[in-house]
Amino acid sequence: MKKIIHLATCNTCQRIISEITPSSDVVLQDIKTEPLTEDQVVAMKEMSGSYESLFSKRAQLYRKRGLNEQSLSEEDFKNLILEHYTFLKRPVMIVDNQIFVGNSKKVVAAAAEAFSKA
Repeated sequence: MKKIIHLATCNTCQRIISEITPSSDVVLQDIKTEPLTEDQVVAMKEMSGSYESLFSKRAQLYRKRGLNEQSLSEEDFKNLILEHYTFLKRPVMIVDNQIFVGNSKKVVAAAAEAFSKA
């Protein structure tokens, strides 16, 4: 499976997708128009190791709700990601059993390499 989970209105996601230039067999999922399912979030957690690794602490709602002042459990991270797309660290790029989360240069470079080899 090759998939990029992104937000179509996010300039950073758009830039990364254009850098990777995914082939036609890569599934693009816009999380605003096609929300994540619980099964997808659980599968991503299995690949990444934790729900926290999938969670964006940069989301505006994170501070607005005062979540930055709370001690959140893995279950909290999971429920927040399922509740609102803004809590997912984007983009999430999946190549077979490898997952690449976020937009750091290192992550994007590793994802681009994995997509080019797959």
